[in-house]
Amino acid sequence: MKTFSVDVEKPFQNLLDEADAIVVGAGAGLSTAAGFTYSGARFERYFSDFRERFGIRDMYSGGFFPFPDAETFWGWWCRNIWVNRYAPMPSDLYARLLQALAGRDFFVLTTNVDHAFQRAGLQKERLFYTQGDYGLFQSSEPAGRTATKTYDNREAIEAMLRSEGWHFTEDGDLFVPQGQHVSMRIDSSLLPVCPDDGAPMTTNLRADDSFVEDDGWYAAAKRYQAFLERTEGRRVLFFELGVGQNTPGIIKYPFWRMTAENPNARYVCVNPMKMYVPEEIGDRTTLFVCGADDIV
Repeated sequence: MKTFSVDVEKPFQNLLDEADAIVVGAGAGLSTAAGFTYSGARFERYFSDFRERFGIRDMYSGGFFPFPDAETFWGWWCRNIWVNRYAPMPSDLYARLLQALAGRDFFVLTTNVDHAFQRAGLQKERLFYTQGDYGLFQSSEPAGRTATKTYDNREAIEAMLRSEGWHFTEDGDLFVPQGQHVSMRIDSSLLPVCPDDGAPMTTNLRADDSFVEDDGWYAAAKRYQAFLERTEGRRVLFFELGVGQNTPGIIKYPFWRMTAENPNARYVCVNPMKMYVPEEIGDRTTLFVCGADDIV
């Protein structure tokens, strides 16, 4: 097993060149490296009022907070969705990653819900986003037709934000004019209702067994499986970026297993924290103990 720190001159490029095919596994750490931070100054800019009233300290934990009513629930979520899905991307890291992969045979598997790969230009045919999309609503009581159906939410989210008192810059960022204040609640008339079953809408984010896997989700899952089958036995690079221990069963463990099963495969892990790797794939593993922004 080889371990590199950030001062090495991008040896990952050589690993890409040696591969016949590349499977990218992208976790939350990739988006964090790209500037989608959920705490600190970015959180304070958009959510200081929620911190002051409810004691919420970051965007992640706020997503599980028991808000007192639906208007406040969507007052929180319309901001969270906008700044992480529709506002200008904080950096060009995703674009640089796609540039490094250009011209190669690759597929991306991601647990991220910020749509950053698509916004950076990745065609949907090369992508499987398993855990949902900030840009989609679903029924809160999915059944029958709504069990596999999602709904685009941009117009609804924008209307919610305007009702709170937010304004938009030319490129889509949020701001509050000097001397004005924003509400923490949206207008009751804007509470989203599913057009197919009349139930309240909710976010299309995997949190429990009510998560909707729509037709696009199933099509992407099939494309991913087809890619894996087509590359069996070839020099496949399983390229993992920013995957932690929240959902290792989606990317990390399958990458370990597929590397072990294919003697021509190699596993690469990019993570600021040095990660454990099974001994049986140690001689075909390369670890970059750094953030993705340091090597791409």
